[in-house]
Amino acid sequence: MNKLKFRNGDTLDAIGLGTWKSEPGEVYNAVREAIKIGYRHIDCAWIYDNEAEIGQAFQDAFDAGDVTREELFVTSKLWNSFHATEDVEPAIQESLKALKLDYLDLYLMHWPIAHKPGIKFSEDASGFAPIEDYPIADTWQAMESLVEKGLTKHIGVSNFNVVKLKDLISKCSIVPEMNQVESHPLLSQNDLFNFCSDNGILYTAYSPLGSRDRAAAIKGQDEPDMFENPVLKGIAENHGVHPAQILIKWAEGRGTAVIPKSVNPKRLKANLDSANIPLSTKEMEAINGLDKGFRFLDGKFWEREDGHYTAQDLWNN
Repeated sequence: MNKLKFRNGDTLDAIGLGTWKSEPGEVYNAVREAIKIGYRHIDCAWIYDNEAEIGQAFQDAFDAGDVTREELFVTSKLWNSFHATEDVEPAIQESLKALKLDYLDLYLMHWPIAHKPGIKFSEDASGFAPIEDYPIADTWQAMESLVEKGLTKHIGVSNFNVVKLKDLISKCSIVPEMNQVESHPLLSQNDLFNFCSDNGILYTAYSPLGSRDRAAAIKGQDEPDMFENPVLKGIAENHGVHPAQILIKWAEGRGTAVIPKSVNPKRLKANLDSANIPLSTKEMEAINGLDKGFRFLDGKFWEREDGHYTAQDLWNN
């Protein structure tokens, strides 16, 4: 399996376990099983509402000798309602307590979007704050202090485009070390990937399989099914694997991290084993040719009447 290297030499397994949408009662067993079969990269977030159960899985895995803390790479994320500078450290402390850890390996700003403090979600514009009220550079400066205090080894962002990255880089002391974004063959984001590579920013692909199990309210009509894509199906058949494994291998093979979610033991193993599929240059090129800029998570779920955020601004400005 490929490993991504941080500026200080720390490494990250390219294939990790995503935990978004992993339900309470399922995520504990999924994390325990994942660690037993070799996962060493676990992606979490405060907003997923399952960090306490994941933390218990970590503690039990440590106690059982399945893995040491030093062998495990754990990511969590700062939610939109904690962008006030005074709220950043309490937010990571809350995640650390739930995860039963003394430090994180990576802490990400989840979205370049601010909610008013204490507002987890809001059905209308009243719960959102204009980003000018909580400037990203100020929130980032508070995140930089988390590194100085040893609460996280690395910091980064999620759902940032090139414009927003350039602006943050011009104002920060620590250049973001990771950008986690939706990425798959229908949305390869080559310009963003190349910008990150040129600036020493690692790149993680979320929803690499199309986030098929997300809520209907944030699904579009007539979404493509990547498992039924003829190119991907044909390549999968050539290797005797499922198209999901080709999607994961494509991400790992192009030099990104990738965090497919599963709670099924067989799929957990198959996802990890994707690293061993020998995709040829011709096959990679065929998959690269599928890009059409299609987003499964289009960002319109942040739009509100008379609100402060639009999908257009999120991805393009």
